[in-house]
Amino acid sequence: MRKNDWILIASVLIAAIAWLGIHFFRPPQDAGTVVVSIDGEEYGSWPLTENCTVEIEGTNRLLIEDGQADMAWADCPDQLCVRQKATTREGESIICLPNKVVVSIVDGREREVDAVTMHPCGQHIIITKAGGSFVHFMHCAAI
Repeated sequence: MRKNDWILIASVLIAAIAWLGIHFFRPPQDAGTVVVSIDGEEYGSWPLTENCTVEIEGTNRLLIEDGQADMAWADCPDQLCVRQKATTREGESIICLPNKVVVSIVDGREREVDAVTMHPCGQHIIITKAGGSFVHFMHCAAI
């Protein structure tokens, strides 16, 4: 190997070590707050760091545990809110349409973005991984 090869290898290793150091040793972010709304009106809010069970007007039961909010029970017929994955990040929500209940996370960790690419029309396409499947957000009118 030549001198330039060693310089390239050293540069890549230094960049990788710096990225790992920043990723693993940055200060922890606030876990956020769970906000529950019923029919557009705020019902209550609880920190994600507090493990508790919240009874929502006898129609839903929210479980806040280990930094996650999960709808544990609901009396609605479709049970879609119960089958949704637990929310942990800013902007995520659990919605029970029949009971008009919305559970959302505010002031928490940012959502994970797995990739950002450009569409031929020049607009960004954001790809996130949600519950094991990929979700594509396209910001382009002409696709």
